[in-house]
Order: sequence, then structure tokens, then C-alpha cells
Amino acid sequence: MRIALGVEYDGSQYHGWQAQTGLHTVQQALEAALSRVADTDISVVCAGRTDTGVHATNQIIHFDCDNERSIRSWMHGANSYLPKDVCVKWGREMPNEFHARYSALSRRYRYIIYNSSIRPALLRSNVTWQYRQLNHRDMNEAGQHLLGENDFTSFRSVECQSNTAMRKVTQLHVTRHHDMVMIDITANAFLHHMVRNIAGVLIAVGSGRKPISWVQEVLTAKDRRMGAETAPAYGLYLVHVEYPKEFGVVQSALGPMFPAGSLD
Repeated sequence: MRIALGVEYDGSQYHGWQAQTGLHTVQQALEAALSRVADTDISVVCAGRTDTGVHATNQIIHFDCDNERSIRSWMHGANSYLPKDVCVKWGREMPNEFHARYSALSRRYRYIIYNSSIRPALLRSNVTWQYRQLNHRDMNEAGQHLLGENDFTSFRSVECQSNTAMRKVTQLHVTRHHDMVMIDITANAFLHHMVRNIAGVLIAVGSGRKPISWVQEVLTAKDRRMGAETAPAYGLYLVHVEYPKEFGVVQSALGPMFPAGSLD
């Protein structure tokens, strides 16, 4: 059978999603836990590979297994073996046509910035700290230049292995909730470091170091050197993956749970 799971994790103690020899990764933690439940080796596929330090509130994975287990067993069994910073939130049996990565229609990320002159203590591994006062309205206006299907070469890392830099951004909002500034962005897919590079550019605008129109100049240049510094990983969350309705993928509440209140 093919099983899909919704997974949440704090990525601050992991070298990203993808399994790598000698490194602590989220994929390895999940495969180890699921293999114990299945009593056989399990290999999982995810909707979007997150980088070192990046978090997820709704990562979607799938795997195949001939050893039958109930959905409850997959969920609670896996959670009993997983470390405390990774958990399975829901499970569902899927048709063989379902693929966590290739069936996805879009991905949604949220980038959380703690905007205060004093650094945070409790959330130091879960938000990006920016001491310069940010104008979220300017950031939101600047972000609208990125909507639609565009060549995002200026926002991809030099290590990006995608064959094309064309991506379609369908929504981008920047809001403030007290000291938290949230960048909420949805696209059909993302390039390596694309969200973090967008966040870096919008932070430069929000802090007044660059004008709103600069975002369009960076996009048009198709040159990574024209952009800003890549924003830190630990403010980034994968919060939603959309699939065709016929698969019945569970629609969990968007996260993270801070800031209180959201666009939804």
C-alpha cells in the first residue's frame, strides 16, 4: 500500500531534510522510525526538501510498504520512535498515482522575522531577528513585483540544480503582528534558497536601505549578484502543500502558531 503522512518538525537541529551520510537529517529520523513500525526498511519521498535549519508545519511525505499496518499504527508508532522535534500529524492510504512531490500543485512558505531592537531568547532558533525597524507595508508593496510567472535567476542559489529558473508565484503578503513580521508566499515550486533570497531583498526594502522599485530591478537583472544577502534559514517554514482534491490530502491548520492571527 501507499501511505501519505503529514509531518511537522523543528529543523534547527537538523542538516536539512535529505538523508546524507554522517549527518543528522529529518528524512533519516522518519525512515528509521517508520522502518521500526513496518519491521522492514522504509524509504520516504517528500513534497519539498528543506535546507539546514528550516522548519515545517505541514511537510507531506509518502512511502510504499507491503507489510500492512493501520493508519493509527503508522502515526502513533512512528511518533513513539521519533525524536521530540519531529511528529506525524495525520496519515492516509493513497492510490499508487499519488506522489508527494510530483502530484503537488503548489507549496506555501512563511518567513517569520522578530523585529525588535533586542534579540529574542525563547525563539532564537525559530525566527530571524532583525533589529532595524521594518516597514511591512513597503515590503508588501515591493513583493507584488514578484507575482506571476517569472525567471527567478536573481533569487536562486549558485548551487541550485533546477533545469529552469521559471517559477509562478501566485500570492505574496507581508503582515505585521506586534513584533513579528511575516512573509507569506505561494508558488507552484521554489528554487534553492528562493524564499530566503526574496526575504533578504524585502528586508532591505523594509529597512529603508533600498527603494520599493529595486525589487523589480533585481528580478529583471536575472543575476544573483544583484540581490541582497540570503536571509537566515531558521525563520523559514513550509506550511502547506496543495494537491488535486481527488487525493483527499488532509488540510491541516497553517502554522507556525506564532504570530497569533494570520491571513486565514
